[in-house]
Order: sequence, then C-alpha cells, then structure tokens
Amino acid sequence: MDLCDLSPAYVRSIAPYQPGKPISELAREMGLDEAKIVKLASNENPRGTGPRTRAAIESTLRDLARYPDGSGFELRQALSRRYGVEQSSIVLGNGSNDVLELVSLAFLAPGRSAVYSQHCFAVYPLATQARGARGIAVPAKDYGHDLDAMAAAIAADTQVVWIANPNNPTGTIVSPERLEAFVRRVPERVLVVIDEAYNEYLHADLRADTVRWLRRHPNLIVTRTFSKAYGLAGLRVGYALAHATVADLMNRVRQPFNVNSIALAAAAAALDDMEFVARSYAENLQGLRQIEQGAKQLGLEWIPSYGNFITVRVGRAADIYKRLLKRGVIVRPVGGGYQLPEHLRVTVGTEAENERFLAALAASLKE
Repeated sequence: MDLCDLSPAYVRSIAPYQPGKPISELAREMGLDEAKIVKLASNENPRGTGPRTRAAIESTLRDLARYPDGSGFELRQALSRRYGVEQSSIVLGNGSNDVLELVSLAFLAPGRSAVYSQHCFAVYPLATQARGARGIAVPAKDYGHDLDAMAAAIAADTQVVWIANPNNPTGTIVSPERLEAFVRRVPERVLVVIDEAYNEYLHADLRADTVRWLRRHPNLIVTRTFSKAYGLAGLRVGYALAHATVADLMNRVRQPFNVNSIALAAAAAALDDMEFVARSYAENLQGLRQIEQGAKQLGLEWIPSYGNFITVRVGRAADIYKRLLKRGVIVRPVGGGYQLPEHLRVTVGTEAENERFLAALAASLKE
C-alpha cells in the first residue's frame, strides 16, 4: 500500500507553491559569483532594513534561549495604537501567508467554497484546496479583479472571498469606492479578506481606509505584512485586523509561538520608522518609472503596477527567464497557475539593479 493514498485526494493534488529562485541556488547551478547575481524575483525591499529595526534586532539576541511572547503583546499594542483597534482584533502570523492560512483553517472545509480572481496570489487557491474547499476562480478584467463577476460568483456554500489590493502578480488596484461598495454587496455570512501586503507602496489618495470599515463590516478581514516596504521578508511577520470574534477563531488555530522573538521586536520598531517607509515608497516609484521607460524603449508592454514590482510582457517568457538566469538576473515567471505565460514579474530594485535587468533583458530578447 502506498501510504500517500492515506492523504485526502485534495491534498495529494496540490501543486506546491514555487518561491523565487534563491541567489545561492542559481550560483550553484550556473557556476556564477553570488556577489554578481541580481535577484528581482520576490518583491523584497532593495533598501534592506532600517537602522531602528536593526538596533531592535540586536537587543533581542541575548534572550534567544527564551521562547517568544506567544501573544505578541508589544507588537499587538503598537498595532493597536497605530490603527485604533482593540488588541483582541489583531492576529499575528509568520508572514501574512500564515495569517491567510489561519483564515482558511478557521473557516474553510469540505463542502464550502471560496471565491478569488484569475491571476490572483497563489496562496488563495492553495489555502482553499488544502482545506478541501471548492475554489471558484473568476476571470480577470484587464488583469485585475472583476468585482461584479466575483459578487455574482458567490454561491450558497461560499465562506470566503479573497482580494489582494494591489494584486500580486499583476500590480492592479481597485479604487477605495469600488472596493467598499463590493464589501457592502457581499452577504454578511461571507468573509471578505482584503490582502494589503503592498499597501505602503500606494499613494495616500489610493489607500482604502479598510481599518475604519471594520467597524461597519464584521465580515471583513484586513491582512498586512512587514515583508515588503518595512524590509523584514527574512523574519516573516504579518498580521490581520478583524472583528474580535473572527480574530478569536483565527487565534484558536494559530500555532503557539508562530512569530519569533526577533521578528516581534523588529516589527514593533519598524512600525514606527515612517521615514524609512517613506523613502522606500519614493525610491520604489522612481524604480517603477525606470523599468517602464526601459520596457518602452524595448518595445514591450507592461501591466501598470501599484506595488513594488512590474509585470512585463516579453513573449516567450519561459525562454527569456532562462536567458536572464544565465546572465545572473533572477526574475519571476508567472505562467502556470498565474496564467500569464508571456509575462515576467520583476521586483523593483536599486537603480543599478534595474539597469542591470534592462540590459540583460535587451540582450536576452536578441538571443
């Protein structure tokens, strides 16, 4: 007997999440110098980590033999002050991926369904399928969310609707007015998860006041992360804001000590370093324009992006991706589950990294 047959069929049929290729892996495969490889595949902050955050990290090192605060009190207190919500409405996670998984653990199961868009973040269908729930994928509109079609797709067994705003990997955005109108339209028995991993990269005028919406919509969950603009991708810390009863259920399925002590201290410090975030926003905007201009000069189309990445149509994307790897540049192919076989997603790097990518792309297109 194959012991794998003991696993539910919906688990055995999962296609594992494919992260961006690590620099060390490419160096081994191609015999390249790690120091000369440019990674623009995982939407990390090229500015690194702010000085306040590094100081907070160093201050925790002497206590690494101790378990972290399982409740994450200091970070939840800082988030409570920042957003004006009760600590009972906050759920911490090992990155926002973990928080999204907690939603599926608490609310999805066989016999239930979840709605998400075509070209959505890969974790939504994965988390849905892992619980044996039915995924309802709604065709995208201009590479983004078709909210009318998503509302119409909600079935009697639908428990969760997943929305990333801005969306990953396409970078598209839904306006605050349209987004809140959608939330009002969704039946109260259905949870709406608004994933705002890239919220800090939005101009203030484009940011939806989703935290305030929580008071009017108890079926709303807002998730955010410290992995992007705050520069803490390696520490993995994210959070959800939700109605206290919803947060309570999510915390019941949360693993003890799911956020480590270094991550807790770093996130609390990073939250207050708004100067670092503001600089990250400004430099990202310059980088987006740089890559757009470069793509234009190469005669390529791109999807207008509101994140810290841009998805460019290059034609034979799988081939171009491999050619870029040989030149020491890592980007992200978005074929397969993302259904964008002619596109590559490129993280905005430093000015020099962006220039290196554009030069490598030009050479790869001619090859």
